[in-house]
Amino acid sequence: MDRDPPIARRLKQARVRAGLSQRGLGIAAGIDVLSSSPRINQYEQGKRTPDFRTAERLAKVLGCPTSYFYIREEDIAEIVLLLDRMPSRQRRELLAKLRPIDRDGQRERGRGEGR
Repeated sequence: MDRDPPIARRLKQARVRAGLSQRGLGIAAGIDVLSSSPRINQYEQGKRTPDFRTAERLAKVLGCPTSYFYIREEDIAEIVLLLDRMPSRQRRELLAKLRPIDRDGQRERGRGEGR
């Protein structure tokens, strides 16, 4: 598994999906005009990591939840993006359907691990 923080890859994916340049994203997120492109480039290259408040501003501009930047698994990251786009009523309905699965899964894991 890749040990680098997933934010570099996720930030670039979200920026490209949004059709923004590095400079455009940086400026829209409140980063100084002169340093916006180099800063976003450093974030995407994994040379620097934005603090959480900056990550929140970037997520807001990109229209994705901040948590998306920190998810390693591709399928879970995609699920988070889809959930974020769902109306809250549909999310609650889905959650109600998933809870019994979680309880069953916990029981199965518990048996297999000698608990």
